Amino acid sequence: MSASPPPGVVEILLVEDNPSDAELTIRALTRHNLANRLVWVKDGAEALDLIFGPSADPDTPISLIPKLILLDLKLPKVDGHEVLERIKSDPRTRMIPVAVLTSSREEADLLRAYKAGTNSFIVKPVDFDSFIEAVRELGLYWLLLNQSPAGDANPLGS
Repeated sequence: MSASPPPGVVEILLVEDNPSDAELTIRALTRHNLANRLVWVKDGAEALDLIFGPSADPDTPISLIPKLILLDLKLPKVDGHEVLERIKSDPRTRMIPVAVLTSSREEADLLRAYKAGTNSFIVKPVDFDSFIEAVRELGLYWLLLNQSPAGDANPLGS
């Protein structure tokens, strides 16, 4: 599930360095048929490269526009805050919903994430069943209930 997909086929981009948390997240989404088009990357640099590609040119088309990004904050190479800030500061990607899914309970992380434009901030429950339920509800809301501006897989309509 971590291969580079063709544009337009990804619903969820999971950015998570912890294999156990990634596995639980994928299992919860799969159990509820929400992970058919999911890509998992293990660090912030890989996430940014997958979305923006190697070019820093703001006129270059975006490589990947998922319906939802599930983003951990504590990531190697480029941390989740930097990934969030980059996504939300670019007009081509700012409308992509980003849900921070983190173990951090620090008020500073919460405030920084919301100031950068996160759409949701969820502290990962420690309990297995609670974790599965939180991810299920998150997936159901963002993929089935929430309406994007374009009404399709591309929230920017381009």
